[in-house]
Amino acid sequence: MENIEEKTGVPLLGDRFPEMKVQTTHGKIELPGYFAGKWFVLFSHPADFTPVCTTEFVAFQKRQDKFKAMDCELIGLSVDQVFAHIKWEEWIKENLDVEIRFPIIADTGSVAEKLGLIHPGKGTNTVRAVFVVDADAKIRIILYYPQELGRNMDEILRAVEAMQISDKNKVAMPANWPKNEIIGDHVIIPPATDVDTAKERIDKAKAGEFECFDWWLCHKKLL
Repeated sequence: MENIEEKTGVPLLGDRFPEMKVQTTHGKIELPGYFAGKWFVLFSHPADFTPVCTTEFVAFQKRQDKFKAMDCELIGLSVDQVFAHIKWEEWIKENLDVEIRFPIIADTGSVAEKLGLIHPGKGTNTVRAVFVVDADAKIRIILYYPQELGRNMDEILRAVEAMQISDKNKVAMPANWPKNEIIGDHVIIPPATDVDTAKERIDKAKAGEFECFDWWLCHKKLL
């Protein structure tokens, strides 16, 4: 039987999240099965006990309930031992009065390598990456940040909500949704791909089903 080489490097959008067994602060778990049927955000950070990462973990934790309201879980990762994660969590609790309640992966480097999280110019530290994974374990969004820049968790929240709305309603989401400069909180109807549909769009716009600037730029408010 022909051997199929395991895919390495950064997974692509639309790929299934690779299966892996990991040690976390909540015990050993298997991904993506641990979050079966749910969305999850896996985010890597360069190292424990570092200032920017500390602000990020506090920010994620303060928004955990908002993620959970969208049936979306959080899980962190860095190439640190689980003991370091635990001591760092204790420091955050004691000094910042925030209890980290989501699991953190204690990676030996194998997970980071599989996900393409080690920058060759940054030693063994993981980059600031974000993987947004849907309820079918498909990777929907990948974000990368340099070590010097902390992430905007409200944008990650917005992205998860927007993707869920897009999936449910078969629509596209405008820039800065729900506060787009042109159409406000409306969503975009995918462009027509044939002449008949293009003509139909204008007729439906005249009938008040949605609004159009032209047949290729139609939008509506979700009920």
